[in-house]
Amino acid sequence: MKIALLGYGRMGKEIEKIAISRGHEIVIRKDVNDIININLADVAIDFSVPFAAFDNISNCINNNVPVISGTTGWLDKYHDAVALCKEKNSAFIYASNYSLGVNIFFELNKQLAKMMSNLEDYNISMEEIHHTKKLDAPSGTAITLAEGIIENTSKENWKLDDKTSAENIPIVAKRIPNVPGTHTVWYDSEVDSIEIKHTAHSRKGFALGAVVAAEWIIGKKGVFSMKDVLNIR
Repeated sequence: MKIALLGYGRMGKEIEKIAISRGHEIVIRKDVNDIININLADVAIDFSVPFAAFDNISNCINNNVPVISGTTGWLDKYHDAVALCKEKNSAFIYASNYSLGVNIFFELNKQLAKMMSNLEDYNISMEEIHHTKKLDAPSGTAITLAEGIIENTSKENWKLDDKTSAENIPIVAKRIPNVPGTHTVWYDSEVDSIEIKHTAHSRKGFALGAVVAAEWIIGKKGVFSMKDVLNIR
């Protein structure tokens, strides 16, 4: 499989190692302002920056090259990417986190939210910790977790660095050197606390999941998620 890496930072380099170890070839390594011929690739993996992501994804879709995106901070244009993919009959996956463990954690989070939905004595809060070079806050993973709670409880929204309220889920975002990613969800009451937590030990899990998604999407048409890739129902 010939892969285009759209974004060649730390994640791009980690993906490259995993892809080569699985027998694939990297044919494009794109920094922000590089001009490329995307048609050289069988599939593209976008881990770029928020202002470049939509252009990268659109270029792939317009050229019928399946694209996997893990860039966060651009989702105001996500629905435009979905519409373009459907119009061009191409293939596209976006995930806030490609770690196989995190995607299981997403489902665990939803199930816990369902079980806690009628227990009004518990306040919900979240914390995410990442390295100091992460550009967006809260993380896309934290937003996905919050959305999973909102879908299954009376909570209406999430809010960064806010106190616990009846309507919102407060998210604390911390930036600490050399932390790949830690996400915690708490349910606190006067009598006890329930906590679920995912801790990434390195970027390898994110990179492996992205390569697995790229392998899976070859030959497919449509807009997919990691639930499709992992057959999580």
